[in-house]
Amino acid sequence: MTQSRTADLVQRNFHARSLRVRVVLSQAPLSLTVILMVAHAGAVFPEIFANPIFAAGLWMHAVILLLCFAMPWDRLPYPTFLVIPYLDFVAVGFTREGSLPYATSAGLLMLFPVFWISASGLARKTAVFSSLLGTLLIIWTPLLLDGTPVTAGQLSKPLLFPFMMAGFSFAVVSMTAHLDRQRLAVLAKDVQLRATLDASRRREQLLSAVLDAIPVGVVVVDAQGRDQLMNTTQQAFHAFAVPDDMEDPAEKDLLLFGSDRVTPLEAAERPVRRAVSGESFTNFDLWVGAGDGARAFSTTARTMKDADGNYDGAVISFHDITDMLAALAAKDDFVARVSHEFRTPLSSILGYASLIMDDGQDLPTEVTNALAVIERNAERLLDLVNDLLATKSMMFHPAPTDFAQLVAHSLAAAAPSATANAVTLHNSVEDPMPVVVDAGRIGQVLDNLISNAIKYSPDGGTVTVRAWVEGEDLLCTIQDTGMGMNNTEQAEAFTKFFRADQALKRAIPGLGLGLLITKSIVEMHGGTIDLHSAPRAGTSIRFTLPQSVYRPGALHVR
Repeated sequence: MTQSRTADLVQRNFHARSLRVRVVLSQAPLSLTVILMVAHAGAVFPEIFANPIFAAGLWMHAVILLLCFAMPWDRLPYPTFLVIPYLDFVAVGFTREGSLPYATSAGLLMLFPVFWISASGLARKTAVFSSLLGTLLIIWTPLLLDGTPVTAGQLSKPLLFPFMMAGFSFAVVSMTAHLDRQRLAVLAKDVQLRATLDASRRREQLLSAVLDAIPVGVVVVDAQGRDQLMNTTQQAFHAFAVPDDMEDPAEKDLLLFGSDRVTPLEAAERPVRRAVSGESFTNFDLWVGAGDGARAFSTTARTMKDADGNYDGAVISFHDITDMLAALAAKDDFVARVSHEFRTPLSSILGYASLIMDDGQDLPTEVTNALAVIERNAERLLDLVNDLLATKSMMFHPAPTDFAQLVAHSLAAAAPSATANAVTLHNSVEDPMPVVVDAGRIGQVLDNLISNAIKYSPDGGTVTVRAWVEGEDLLCTIQDTGMGMNNTEQAEAFTKFFRADQALKRAIPGLGLGLLITKSIVEMHGGTIDLHSAPRAGTSIRFTLPQSVYRPGALHVR
């Protein structure tokens, strides 16, 4: 049913009319009956009009009907209109008395005012009593005004009619009360439904505004795969997939390709088709469109269930990642170029350091040691450059070594920067501590962690290195008293190119690769690494190296 038709029905409802119209409509049945009675009497018994009592009753009916139209009921106190049915009692009394020679049943006209009073919903108990009393007065008044003595039998003989009117009034009052309760309940329900509908419309508008505002394409399909919702962002994305020579292509004709941008996706592999088949997935990447206008999207789908747990549709999102992929490619290209440029000067440093050491037998011991530190760190820096783009493909060669000596070398190399930062270095590693690891890679781990601990203690403090054997595992902890990190920074500490906010604000040098490479080396040894920190309370990093996976003559990596 349309809204306009519903509104029309409401306007035609009796209770929606003005009070004057309702009064006229309530009086109309009695007036129409009296008009029919007059017409019938004029045809069958015209002499009745000569009866002054009958004529007086007719004139009263006419005046009462005129009052219904003329009185400003809306400006009078609300119950005032009930004077009309009480006046009807008088008019019906005259009509009944004057029409007895013509129509003995004219008293039944009492039904109309009785019904009106009883159905008004006002003073229901009074309505029943008024119906009984009004009918009694209509019957008894002529007897009492006749001038002859009235017996009890004469008064009691017509009592059945008043009792019938009282019973009729009681039935109407009861029924009206019940109907009024139902009507009020329906009206209350209607108000509630309208409020719910308005709230639903507002939520729908809000959802539509939110979906159109976000830069993510959203498609909602029903259980049969039909589109139920598509935001404006997705409509724009969908245009990339439409071939130039087709206005409304089928799904199989859409330009959807795999990660190589060339291989078309099979129908069963397409995101919407997968979602319609009941599959949920996350970050499924594809290319949409062809040529230079193609765009890369990451898609995610979640299925919906009905009350019985059956598939009831799906929501599929499309996130444009073209610019992100371009940025990652540019970043990788930049890192590759920088790494290539690093190799030449590092090779020169290593070459000249080696020449000086080979020809410098007469050099002082401290100079020889310094040159060894330069050579070792230049080699590690060269390894870092080589590993920059391929941390997962680093090669390593485990062999027996002394972990305590590796810690001592790293602390010695870090001593100048520790002095510059007013950081005190503590070595709490027992000597010797034999292990089977790649000495160069684990040395790189220690260098990275100790260097970080010193760098992130710019206001001084202490850096402590501890190592111990627990069962068949080697555990090592590097702890500082520096600036520390918050929970968000800790969660991202081992990601590529991550730099803490305080490090950026204080211009602490670094590329954000040390912890990532450290984690890769530890994991390639079959170990684990974790970090605990708090702002202004320092950081503690612990890594574990399982020794049970290494055996003489059968070295391998788990």
